Amino acid sequence: MSGHVRTTGPMRASPRCGAKTRSSGACRAPAVRGKTRCRMHGGAKGSSAPRANRNARKHGLFTRDAIEERRQIRALLGEARRMLEGMK
Repeated sequence: MSGHVRTTGPMRASPRCGAKTRSSGACRAPAVRGKTRCRMHGGAKGSSAPRANRNARKHGLFTRDAIEERRQIRALLGEARRMLEGMK
């Protein structure tokens, strides 16, 4: 057996990440120093969303105008279907 001494005590004693995993269990990774999350769940520098959440406005699919336009199209299609049903 080798003379290597394992010093895992500080690692095992470190605070754990408070994130919930997909399987609804707790993340078992150690939290980043001074934070409550591990490096994979938001503790790493630069891992958060950009200010003003520019990612959400990437394509404009969910803007008020786009939603209202889809509602109008749906109403028009429903009206056309009712008219065609009345012709039968």
